[in-house]
Amino acid sequence: MIRKIVFYPDPVLRKPAAPVTDATAEVRALAEDMIETMYDAEGVGLAAPQIGVSLQLAVVDVSHDEECISYLRVNGEDATLGDICPLVFMNPELELLGDKEVESEGCLSFPDLRGEIIRPFEVKATLQTLDGKTIVIETDGLFARAMQHETDHLFGKLFIDRMSSARKLAIKRQLKEMQAEFG
Repeated sequence: MIRKIVFYPDPVLRKPAAPVTDATAEVRALAEDMIETMYDAEGVGLAAPQIGVSLQLAVVDVSHDEECISYLRVNGEDATLGDICPLVFMNPELELLGDKEVESEGCLSFPDLRGEIIRPFEVKATLQTLDGKTIVIETDGLFARAMQHETDHLFGKLFIDRMSSARKLAIKRQLKEMQAEFG
């Protein structure tokens, strides 16, 4: 089922989400809805708070572009995006690695807004899966960026928080318009 995406400045986007303690049938159904909603919105990731649910649950799928990464290891073994995506994960812990890079990012909770965001190029992510396993993913590129972006959502941090002061000033009017329309 496609869910309604919550737009800035909805307070759920700023609230740190609760850890998922059990992958119940309800959590599994929510994950399926999130995947469907992400695809419908043509996104590469979606966090539960973005559909109004304050849980540490997110989905990411960048498998449409195998070239967007230079490596991927799952539990120390080489893997492909097709092996792991769509990735559904809970309660993430990220170790940010490598040089930082500036890339343009958007967010489904901020329609028509993009910004240059500085993030580490690589990540080592310890994640819980719906089948109760803990996995470690090591990767770079867009996959690493998407996991960082969605994990930020789970802790109440938004991509606008990572924009430069100059860019924040430049989008001030757009944010006020969003507050008026969606607030």
